Amino acid sequence: MGNIEGFLNTVKKLGVSDQETFQTTELVEGTNLYAVTCCLYALGRKCHNIDGVPGFGPKEAEVQKREFTEEQLKAGQGIIGLQMGSNKGATQSGQNFGLSRHM
Repeated sequence: MGNIEGFLNTVKKLGVSDQETFQTTELVEGTNLYAVTCCLYALGRKCHNIDGVPGFGPKEAEVQKREFTEEQLKAGQGIIGLQMGSNKGATQSGQNFGLSRHM
């Protein structure tokens, strides 16, 4: 139990959040191995930032601050995103999927 607590303290010092760590009893009793696995993957992500330590799993994203001019922001307001959908004048009239409903 002491080794596990030491591991958890070191993991927190490396920057792994409290939400991604586990409790010692979860590992010893094997009740929540999913939390243990999540903690190991979080540690692997943090190891990418330490020189000489190989990390595993996906690398954490780096901040990429973007700055737009006022003209660029105004130009983007007139564009309808495709996530909102576009029917290009199409209607549902005449569509028939499967059998018609008899009443």
